[in-house]
Amino acid sequence: MNFTISYIFRKPDPKYRSIEGLFNHLEEIVGLRIKTKKINLNFSGGSPKALWLNLKSFKKGDDKIYHITGDVQYMGIVTGRKSVLTVHDVKSIVKGSFIKRMYMKLFWFWLPALFVNRITVISEFTKKELEKMIPFAKDKIKVVHNPVNPIFEFSAYHFNQIKPRVLLLGTKPNKNLNRVLESLKGVHCEVILIGQPTQEQEDFATKCEIDITYKFNLDIEKVVTEYQACDLLCFVSTYEGFGMPIIEAQSVGRPVITSNLGAMKEVAADTALLVNPWDIEAIRAGILQIIEDEKLRDVLVQRGLQNVERFSVETIAKHYTDIYEEVGGKSNMMNFG
Repeated sequence: MNFTISYIFRKPDPKYRSIEGLFNHLEEIVGLRIKTKKINLNFSGGSPKALWLNLKSFKKGDDKIYHITGDVQYMGIVTGRKSVLTVHDVKSIVKGSFIKRMYMKLFWFWLPALFVNRITVISEFTKKELEKMIPFAKDKIKVVHNPVNPIFEFSAYHFNQIKPRVLLLGTKPNKNLNRVLESLKGVHCEVILIGQPTQEQEDFATKCEIDITYKFNLDIEKVVTEYQACDLLCFVSTYEGFGMPIIEAQSVGRPVITSNLGAMKEVAADTALLVNPWDIEAIRAGILQIIEDEKLRDVLVQRGLQNVERFSVETIAKHYTDIYEEVGGKSNMMNFG
């Protein structure tokens, strides 16, 4: 009997589409060889009420392997042994008051880990964090990187030596925006920030006399356009579960400066310029090095293009298909060519 791979997604929300974007493309590739289905939950948020209603409304099928794509890990409580759970992050989920932290640990990590067959994480960095959270289930955990969206295609460009365009992404605290803005003080460049800033962040950019343009609520095509229009990506977060912008920029052929720690160092390896995200002068020196050194830029672009091959949707789909075969039994699965 052939299994159906049922992908479980959180309730659709136009503000949060990253997980959906990743797994929609994976589902298309996996679906070429295996029957697939999408399930969208009916209730959003992490409240006990939303959790209970989503769990209560779930109807389990015997001929299905369930893949919980992220953010709603608690669904692993009802999907059973023939299920795969993907965890994108640990630190940003477990925060707040003591009671809230215990609630999130219980329903997002401890209980799901007991029930599901496999747990995939998007980086070795996240794997180490998760093993500390659920040491009793560490044998279930396997690293499967995020795939890069095929829409991020290579685009040739001529570096603007006079006034380069620096692309920044995100405004949350871990995106390290104020340090980046301060590092750009006095650098003759144009800054494009994808993300809606706070008033404090806008004021700080004005104080630093940064030539900055804010863009937010962009569809994916416009995001790709911004990557292709930039001269370099500066992505020096203090914490990331993966660091997707690194490989998105590399896919379109742009040099990247990123952090020398955690998942970012793992994803970029020696294909980006790595700096200490806590050191403003180090960030500034790295940006100036890319602007001033043409040979370095060329090396980073070429290495980046090689690096993204690890994250192609076909490669990642094959990794997941192997896991589905393990969960469902190889005799019950179609061969993935």
